[in-house]
Amino acid sequence: MRILRAADYRVMPWKNGGGTTTEIAVSPEGASLDGFDWRVSMARVEGSGPFSSFAGIDRTLSVLEGEGIVLDVAGRPAARLTPVSAPFAFPADLPTSAALIGGPITDLNVMTRRGRTLHSVERVAISQPVDVATGIGPTLILCRMGEAIFREAGSIRLGPLDTMLIGPEAPVLKVEPARDTTLFIIRITTAA
Repeated sequence: MRILRAADYRVMPWKNGGGTTTEIAVSPEGASLDGFDWRVSMARVEGSGPFSSFAGIDRTLSVLEGEGIVLDVAGRPAARLTPVSAPFAFPADLPTSAALIGGPITDLNVMTRRGRTLHSVERVAISQPVDVATGIGPTLILCRMGEAIFREAGSIRLGPLDTMLIGPEAPVLKVEPARDTTLFIIRITTAA
């Protein structure tokens, strides 16, 4: 189990040079944008335009802050994403462009290398203690807003944008919100 604090995340340029991304976690650790098996990051999107293409990568996007974004992924109907929308999955190697709905946003990106790893992303709003089932591989729990307390793990507290990275050693974790809290639960598995 590792606690990843928002203040310690690594900021790096987008692959297409159009902005910056904040890397939360990557595997293998220290992997480049072309060499990761999985990667979780946040990006500040200041303007409409094309998305970076990642060959052989599957991607899920969620809006963390701002009014939202409309994604146009080649061959699919346009997808309108807001902070209350379900996470949106799409192939990262299809031509994709975005139009901001009403100003800049911050998004959460989860990417896995097709054929090696798979992922799922779930947004959960809690106001009472809940059990969170982890996966058979790495699970990341990102606290979007509020504060999450994990008493069984030594009363660890996650504040806004902090993340807990856990392996399969804890199949279920009890999460207590200090106040209304929104979490993103990201489960990574090995592709069959």
